[in-house]
Amino acid sequence: MKKYIKIFIYGIIYLILILVFAVMFIVTTRAEIIKPNNGIEPFQVVKIQLRSLKDNDKPYENAGIEQTWEFAHPNNKKITGPLENFKLLLKSDSYKMLLNHIDHQVQEVNVTDEKAAFEVTVLAEGKIYYKFRWIVEKYGREGPLKDCWLTIGVSQPVSLGSSI
Repeated sequence: MKKYIKIFIYGIIYLILILVFAVMFIVTTRAEIIKPNNGIEPFQVVKIQLRSLKDNDKPYENAGIEQTWEFAHPNNKKITGPLENFKLLLKSDSYKMLLNHIDHQVQEVNVTDEKAAFEVTVLAEGKIYYKFRWIVEKYGREGPLKDCWLTIGVSQPVSLGSSI
């Protein structure tokens, strides 16, 4: 009888440890999302979004899309959201080349105190280049996003052809 009690106690301890590690994993992977703040410059916003989309499923599925969503302007979120719709949009033919792309380059086009435009070139899977216009704007309303740079638009891609 003592043997079964010992096995039972070890089994419970084992289950508790698994649950603790699972909770720790979920908390640490979700905590890696960068939140907008007024110290992040426009170029950095675009780079954060592109780096995240490049490794979309790290550290968990659609993490890159969720990171990109964090820097979407509230007006943009009204059009593209909620998040589940935004995921579908980025997985559509219009934007899927951004997901898990091979490389990207960001070129500043025009920057003012309130708006910034960038030309983004992406080398997608299949070694095809695409060009986008990425526009961010400084959020002017009161609240936690005040003076944060947020994405207000990304153009449809223009195919530049293959690198092969």
